[in-house]
Amino acid sequence: MILTTTPTIEGRPVKTYMGIVTGEAIVGANIFKDIFASIRDVVGGRAAAYERTLTEAKDMAIAEMQQRAEQFGADAILSIDLDYEVLGQNNGMLMVSASGTAVKLGA
Repeated sequence: MILTTTPTIEGRPVKTYMGIVTGEAIVGANIFKDIFASIRDVVGGRAAAYERTLTEAKDMAIAEMQQRAEQFGADAILSIDLDYEVLGQNNGMLMVSASGTAVKLGA
């Protein structure tokens, strides 16, 4: 399956628009990650634990969106958009949502 943030794929016309597909992932921030991230923030550098969590959530949201597109019989998702939000008490959870247009491509 082709995944792209662009509205078209060069040389591959859209044969059929299948509809909008979405995927969501909500992950909780671990207390130990919070402690180590705050230490890193004070010392400087990057908060690797948060970066890994963010990447995992993004990958889960995209995989869910792709699975839904496959159920439509699509072979590509165009115009993919990713959104990030913090949720929950004390902003203790991260939500990543992915959306795009599932399509069947021509030759």
